[in-house]
Amino acid sequence: MIELIKPGTNIDFVGKIKFAIGFSWTLIALGIISLIVRGGLNYGVDFAGGTVAQVRFTKRPPVDDIRGALNSTGMVDATIQDFGSSKSLPEGGADFLIRLPMAGTEAEDMGKRMVDALTGKFGKDTFDIQRIETVGPRVGSELRVRALLAVLFSTILMGAYISFRFEFRFGLGAAIALIHDVLITVGALSVMNYEFDLTIVAALLTVVGFSVHDTVIVSDRVRENMRKNRRDGLRKIINNSINETLSRTILTTGTAVLVLLTLYLLGGSVINGFAFALLIGFVIGTYSSIYVASPIVLFFERPGARTR
Repeated sequence: MIELIKPGTNIDFVGKIKFAIGFSWTLIALGIISLIVRGGLNYGVDFAGGTVAQVRFTKRPPVDDIRGALNSTGMVDATIQDFGSSKSLPEGGADFLIRLPMAGTEAEDMGKRMVDALTGKFGKDTFDIQRIETVGPRVGSELRVRALLAVLFSTILMGAYISFRFEFRFGLGAAIALIHDVLITVGALSVMNYEFDLTIVAALLTVVGFSVHDTVIVSDRVRENMRKNRRDGLRKIINNSINETLSRTILTTGTAVLVLLTLYLLGGSVINGFAFALLIGFVIGTYSSIYVASPIVLFFERPGARTR
């Protein structure tokens, strides 16, 4: 079995809690500042409402020409994303993703207006609509609420599970760590101005599950050492437990991060936001299981107990 960390390693993780607290608050503050400056999250069509279409051109047109065609019909807020060349197209072809935000009751004719604008500019036989999806503003609003509730309830349930399996203070530490992970991940998405859609919600829920997995490993070793080493203070027990599980933590997180990094670099623009959210979330989730969840357990140690 691979052992990255030699037995007997004694890194003082608990002793660096103050630095970790400052680091965490700095990341959270940067995310909040970004949200304020940008006026909130960059909601995708799923949440903001509108139309998204994937258009395949037989010959790659300049993005400015596509934008000009849409602007001529009043669709000035369109977002145009180059998907790159398609292997199924002859040389010179390309796919584009066009997002059209919607106001009022424009859902019914938005797609038709877009097709008419592109036809007038490039001709009927120069492009093909691969897919077109429309979400109304009311549906988008409902999806935002449901997405928030999904992340919130998953966090509460994970905390409740940890409380039931271990102790209340372990569950509280896990819940706070999960909120910490979600806040920092959302803040990073805002800083990078990634679109916030249903795939990002799926990424956040995955981050919650991954973070709890690492927290359970550390908490289980803490509980085991509390039974074996009753004479040691909780501070020492937590330090020893983190050091004992550090090799497994690095291997588990490291392999996942390598896969996500490959997905982020080679997966294309369609999946970049999803991969980025998972990358940040997995790294921060591992960090929080050491520097957020465990210190909270120590903070709620019973008065008079040994903490050295």
